[in-house]
Amino acid sequence: MDRRQLLGLGLSKLWLTAVGAAGAALAQSPGQACASAMERRPDRKPTAGTPTRSRLVMLDPGHGGNDPGAIGTRGTFEKEVTLDIARDVARILADRHRIGVKLTRGDDRFLALDERVALTREAGADLFVSIHADSAPNADARGLSAYILSEKASDSFASRLAQQENQADRFGKAGSVGGGRIVKDILLDLTARHTRHASLAARQLLVEGAGKELHLLDNPMRAANFAVLKATDVPSVLVETGFLSNPRDEEILRDATARRVVSRVLAREIAKVLSSPAFA
Repeated sequence: MDRRQLLGLGLSKLWLTAVGAAGAALAQSPGQACASAMERRPDRKPTAGTPTRSRLVMLDPGHGGNDPGAIGTRGTFEKEVTLDIARDVARILADRHRIGVKLTRGDDRFLALDERVALTREAGADLFVSIHADSAPNADARGLSAYILSEKASDSFASRLAQQENQADRFGKAGSVGGGRIVKDILLDLTARHTRHASLAARQLLVEGAGKELHLLDNPMRAANFAVLKATDVPSVLVETGFLSNPRDEEILRDATARRVVSRVLAREIAKVLSSPAFA
């Protein structure tokens, strides 16, 4: 029985004890089919010392549909940058690293923040990576950075980014899902402890590895109350591949060849994260 099975068994017992059948119902993800999810979970025979179940990462291209995200001074749409990078990361992870991959969206559509969380939990993902290229609080800020969930932000920069991101649901239709069915799930100590430990490890490995080839934001490892990171039982990281509010970053993210470098680096480091002791 692997780590996720043990975790799931413990979670089920604690959940039922704590909140009864109603709480168990809350733990279920939405019934909506994931039409935009693109699963690539390769079949392979396990070798000695290799987990019998392939790892699964959920990639979340930020924004989409009538939510463009940040718009650069040259008219670059964040939603297009994030989708292109996420698709390429998914391809590399599946083909080169033999890791299963799903996307929260595989095309230009709007998804509420808690829909993204629900899809991740429903898939049983080992890791959630939300990919962005936002506007920074100041135009001088540039470079890759990574964020994990924290009720108290690590600094004002991260806090303002989280506030921007958490407003994404305003683009949804009136009465649509959004604003927190999954976000308001009860945080059980068992999963919260594991999730935070693994999220911290993932953030550190991603940033340290990416920094060998990509420019990093000053203080590139931060934390804030991002709604999209609130999957209680899935380690989650939000990655800013750069900031479209910075002319140099926009120039890089507009260029298809430069985006391929970002994708390759992210895929390589995600693969390393999933093979690290925190995910054993």
